[in-house]
Amino acid sequence: MPQLLIRNLDIETIQSLKERAKDHNRSLQGEVKLILEEYANRPDETPQAIADRWQGYFAGRTFSNSAELLREDRER
Repeated sequence: MPQLLIRNLDIETIQSLKERAKDHNRSLQGEVKLILEEYANRPDETPQAIADRWQGYFAGRTFSNSAELLREDRER
């Protein structure tokens, strides 16, 4: 099976990947492999398709008006 070498990753990126791997009970290599495979195999979505999906997710929901809370916070 072919191999891939990625050079010059930031320490923060590596640490984040290590923590994520630990949370999922995988090795660092296993976690990175899974991330790459999932990303490479997902269908391409247009920005419009993404927006439509999010609009569908929030359809029918009501949200409170936060303007009053913001005003109160500013007056403190």
